[in-house]
Amino acid sequence: MLAGCSDESSPPQTPASLAQVAIVDVSPQKLPVVAELPGRVSPVVTAQVRPRVTGIVLKRVFEQGSTVRVGDLLYAIDPEPFDARVASANATLDSAVAAQTLAKQRADRQIELLPKGATSKESSDSAVAALAQSNADVERARADLKTAALDLQYTQIRAPISGRIGRALVTEGALVSPTSDVMAVIQQIDPIYADFTQPADTLIALRNAVADGKLQADESGSALMKLFSAGGRPYPHEGRLLFTEASVNAATGQIILRAEFPNPDNDLLPGMFVRARLQQAALENALAVPEQAVQHDTAGKAQLYVVGQDDKIEVRVVSLGWLIEGRWVVIEGIAPGDRVIVEGFQRIAPGAQVTTQKWLDPALTAKKEG
Repeated sequence: MLAGCSDESSPPQTPASLAQVAIVDVSPQKLPVVAELPGRVSPVVTAQVRPRVTGIVLKRVFEQGSTVRVGDLLYAIDPEPFDARVASANATLDSAVAAQTLAKQRADRQIELLPKGATSKESSDSAVAALAQSNADVERARADLKTAALDLQYTQIRAPISGRIGRALVTEGALVSPTSDVMAVIQQIDPIYADFTQPADTLIALRNAVADGKLQADESGSALMKLFSAGGRPYPHEGRLLFTEASVNAATGQIILRAEFPNPDNDLLPGMFVRARLQQAALENALAVPEQAVQHDTAGKAQLYVVGQDDKIEVRVVSLGWLIEGRWVVIEGIAPGDRVIVEGFQRIAPGAQVTTQKWLDPALTAKKEG
């Protein structure tokens, strides 16, 4: 009878039979608030190469995709019609100068004869007016000559800026005009811009946290940014944040941030998709746990499994802040010294007793091995 009353199905647990979990000890620390932002690369300056006169393209001088400097010859337009206009303007100027000389002689003669009564006041006034007209004709002829010379100069199409030139958009023999034809595009890409988007709500939350004293703002004048390619490869040069857009996109709720990066090897090209990490503030006395330690209940609320007294598991509903380099900042729900479970969730339940071991961060292990 005594044997029948014993509970042989539930033998006492021994340390060897307890589930083992990996834990981290929560401790206050100063953490950077790093935002990871998507963005696109754009040139600092873009110039469309257009003709300033109408004519036939004789030759293309530049190599497509090369780097050009301001003033380099790119295209040559047939100069013969413009040579003829310069010659005609020169002849017109010579004629106007000759007429001016004659008009001046007549005006001087009339002015000398008027006091002697050898000519009339009307004749003298007419001679002076004719001289003024001749002077105006000379100035007009000089202006026409300058215009013709400029048009002749514009038959040599030169680079307006220094930078990387793209493909040729017109060929030899094409008729081009200032109003319609783009002949090539030059882009300055060293340094180069990258435009990023960030939710306006996140930016406002960060600013409010700084104002409330929860976050310590970055003390540098221009925040530094680290750039990564779409594949995760880090860019070797740091950039600096130039400005934040003053308005929010009504359709997406995003705000635009522009940064400038050195690009000496032309590794960044306009239109490339990149990601950047920007330290926007520093969080004092932060409590953070690895990202994989955070679980969610059926209602979607974040919770942590904590090893409490007698090594028994407790479930804490927590309020999360920012995700910083693979760690969630916990605003409410845990305290310094708590032991939070990171691995071993499959073998445990609330109230169960467990054995513990320190969790090893794979990222830190990989760095040590490297």
